[in-house]
Amino acid sequence: MTFVINILSLGIPFSVALLIASLGEMFNQRAGIFNLGCEGMMAMGAFLGMLVPYLVGQGSYVPGYYNYLGLLLALAVGALLGLVFGVVVVTFRAPQGIAGIGMQMFGVGTAGTLFRHFIGGTQSVPGINVAPIPLLSDIPVLGVLFFNHNPLVYVAFLMVPSAWYLLFKTPWGLKVRAVGTHPRAADSIGIDVNKVRFQALMVGGALAGLAGAYLSLCQAKMFSDGIIAGRGFIAVALVYFGHWHPVKIMGGALLFTLAQALQLAIQGLGIDFPYEFLVMLPYVMVIIVLAFSRKSQITGPAALGKPFNREIRA
Repeated sequence: MTFVINILSLGIPFSVALLIASLGEMFNQRAGIFNLGCEGMMAMGAFLGMLVPYLVGQGSYVPGYYNYLGLLLALAVGALLGLVFGVVVVTFRAPQGIAGIGMQMFGVGTAGTLFRHFIGGTQSVPGINVAPIPLLSDIPVLGVLFFNHNPLVYVAFLMVPSAWYLLFKTPWGLKVRAVGTHPRAADSIGIDVNKVRFQALMVGGALAGLAGAYLSLCQAKMFSDGIIAGRGFIAVALVYFGHWHPVKIMGGALLFTLAQALQLAIQGLGIDFPYEFLVMLPYVMVIIVLAFSRKSQITGPAALGKPFNREIRA
């Protein structure tokens, strides 16, 4: 029982970065934009998120609100990168896959370069600590699992119903789904397709930046070149795994990170088994699940990855 509780208590906070980034990627893809640059946006958010408390806190105690300023900076930079990506793929209609790889390389490379310039080596920051919910955190088992985390964990899981409501119950969500499914029909009724796609990309970029900042401020409380560790690409895969639905995406994020927590727990038991196989277990699991998903179930936005030009009639 203790072993299972340990796995669950590790898996829930581990899932937050993937969950936030996947929700942002969901908005991108629902609007018809395939963004492989999520990894780079997360890297920039991770570095800039911890830069504020690091610079302000050198040699002194850092009040907690500086960490939240770091989160805001990560959100803003992510939104800006989403806007830049939109100029490339929406305005200039560049191939989205190639542009996404370029954004990934730009974000990871720039974050690493700025890290070496401003910091130079591994440095820790106070970060955002655990904030137990009064009374609820005292509940046996459930309190440890669900109510004893840092604030961003609670915010991330509240984003799931919020994203569902925004996507399926608001006029803006209807526009996003329309431009990702049939942009020409959306244009014919007066929806500015490119404007909606820019908005979705900025939302997705902001969430990717926030996901990166979670890793550096809440989880690792430091930055390193490999801190994202492929999570941006996993987030893209989770959107397919979750069929572009927030609740299913949350389930996919939890499934992946529970596998990650399992391999850490097994290593902690000291079992004589090659740890490399355990480390690759979560990634192999995602590949297997996607490979064996029936194609009839993968019914994403019809215009995903297709640039829109209102002057050219299909």
